[in-house]
Amino acid sequence: MTVSTQGLEVSFGSRAWRSAVELVSSMRFAISLLTVICIASVIGTVLKQHEPYPNYVNQFGPFWAEVFRSIDLYSVYSAWWFLLILAFLVLSTSLCIARNTPKILSDLRSYKEDLRETSLQAFHHRAEALLPEPPQTAAERIGRQLVQEGWRVRLQPRETAHGPGVMVAAKAGQANKLGYLAAHSAIVLICLGGLLDGDLIVRAQMLLNGKTPYNGGGLISDVPAQHRLSERNPTFRGNLFVAEGTSGDTAILSQSDGILLQELPFAVELKKFVVEYYETGMPKLFASDIVIHDKATGEKQEARVEVNHPASYKGIEIYQSSFDDGGSRVKLKAIPMRAATRPFEIEGVIGGKSQLQKGQGDDAEKLTLEYTGLRVINVENLGGREGGSDGAVDVRKVDLQSTLARHLGSGSKPSANKTLRNVGPSISYKLRDASGQAREFNNYMLPIDAGDGVPVFLLGVRETPAEPMRYLRIPADDQGSMDGFLRLRDALADPAMRAEAVRRYAARAVDPAQPQVARQLEVSAARTLALFAGADPQAGTRGAGLQAISDFLEANVPEPERERAGEVLLRILNGSLFELQALARERAGLAPLPADDALRRYMNLAVLALSDLAFYPAPMAFQLVDFQQVQASVFQVARAPGKAVVYLGCALLIIGVFAMLYVRERRLWVWLEPVAGAGEGAQSRARIAMSTHRRMLDTDRIFDDLQRKLLNRKDDQP
Repeated sequence: MTVSTQGLEVSFGSRAWRSAVELVSSMRFAISLLTVICIASVIGTVLKQHEPYPNYVNQFGPFWAEVFRSIDLYSVYSAWWFLLILAFLVLSTSLCIARNTPKILSDLRSYKEDLRETSLQAFHHRAEALLPEPPQTAAERIGRQLVQEGWRVRLQPRETAHGPGVMVAAKAGQANKLGYLAAHSAIVLICLGGLLDGDLIVRAQMLLNGKTPYNGGGLISDVPAQHRLSERNPTFRGNLFVAEGTSGDTAILSQSDGILLQELPFAVELKKFVVEYYETGMPKLFASDIVIHDKATGEKQEARVEVNHPASYKGIEIYQSSFDDGGSRVKLKAIPMRAATRPFEIEGVIGGKSQLQKGQGDDAEKLTLEYTGLRVINVENLGGREGGSDGAVDVRKVDLQSTLARHLGSGSKPSANKTLRNVGPSISYKLRDASGQAREFNNYMLPIDAGDGVPVFLLGVRETPAEPMRYLRIPADDQGSMDGFLRLRDALADPAMRAEAVRRYAARAVDPAQPQVARQLEVSAARTLALFAGADPQAGTRGAGLQAISDFLEANVPEPERERAGEVLLRILNGSLFELQALARERAGLAPLPADDALRRYMNLAVLALSDLAFYPAPMAFQLVDFQQVQASVFQVARAPGKAVVYLGCALLIIGVFAMLYVRERRLWVWLEPVAGAGEGAQSRARIAMSTHRRMLDTDRIFDDLQRKLLNRKDDQP
């Protein structure tokens, strides 16, 4: 006996196909896809996209950075799995529309007037009544009333045992089903628009036309053709950087492993950039006055681009994205942080760099000065500063940790009493050594009165971009400059000047009739000043400043006597530095300063700044002397053919959701038949029933109103 398996194979294949279609077009499958898309969108919003890979390594570490890179979390919206999910969502929704559209259209055309009269007894909302008019007359009256109420009506005459009857079939709220089609079609349109305006077409060009991301440096004009996209590219979204007085015609499309260059059919010239600020220093308005130069025709078109007010040309939108420095020229003065370093001036351009040399000879260390930013306006909170009632700092403390926390912390500590003030321009730069390691610096141009009673120059530094800036405060002298502090620093490094300052201090502090005490004080003061200067090799301590004095006390003084000994040493240090400051001014040919409260405050800050200099990680700091600002605009240029599709989808989505939520589908049947023995069509029996798509709180009230209007019932009738 032979059994054929061909029919079984065909049957199994058709069942499997139907099951697959049923699954893909089901609501649970679409909801699962939407859930995954929502999760991916959250990741794409929280995690910065298309950043350089080293940034992710610094943030997550080498292991997790590589794991996240392997699943394309750094470019979620263009990842293959995200596009695949969108494609499946489009397919699922399209199949759902295809399956249900014929049923919905058929239902829209149908009045269901063929419903049997006995079936009306099965409805929840039903009623019966006797009408004093023939069935045909009652049907026409009821039909007119329903039409006036917004119903669509159809009458169907029927023969009964007692004479001709009429079935009145009516329906309302059919837009509810159209809302279903509109909402599902909207999902398809929005996804298709998103795919059109996403990276799908750009990735297709990379795959089919051999386009590859560029990750090198140099001029845009020198980038090879394999990294450029044609002007005819149907969809793109990139950034265009244009400085004042210049023009640009090539947009940059960021990719996870480099950039692509998008050629534009026009050039954008930035005539003027305008920016206004709030009192907090945040930008209030920034706009660009531009001229668009058409490459093909030479036509010029002037436009103004503001935030949320883009310019449009040949189907390409030009948005005001942000602003930046356009290559401002700056003049810097090198401030020596070590006595051996000599001051000098240097000029550069923001975004550029200069080569420096640390030391002399062939073994001198090469440094690169990178000009990273110029801020003309800096608004800081200068209210509620720490300190005593007079703003002075207590220099008797030798706890270096608290000193650094106060004086190498944020340039503007938060306070409940905010005093916002523009403190003037600042310069940001990096010093990179020969191995490529760099530190970032941010220095203010003008001295700032931060609440200590003496204006200070803020010199900021941080090791990595993830850290906050820590600021060193250098007090300004009576001329508003750092010269007085630098003279004191140089004098502290000079053994002869330290010795003279110690001799003067001892002569001033001790009665001349006690030479032995004076000599002992000279020895103590010389040792203390040498410790502070880091010039006492026999002390057994490393470094300089207050930390060196603290280490010396811990190593040589018993703990019960340490606090008292520290106060004595700091009093000696304070007096010696006062004499050293006066000696430095005398050698510079300057008149001595009066020994008043202003000088005391200045010296308090100077002592702390001299102590903190030992921890400044560079041999020099660069102070902004002069600048010529050049503004630049960052435009986002986009050709988005899917935008109209998305807008249409959004409109359909609003209409569809409104129709499904607020339009109620209702159907009504009224069966009218003659009453037996009541005369020739004198009366008719009416049976009424109503169905709704979903039960609402006022459904009973609506049915009761229909009964009263159609069956002429009174309110007290059952």
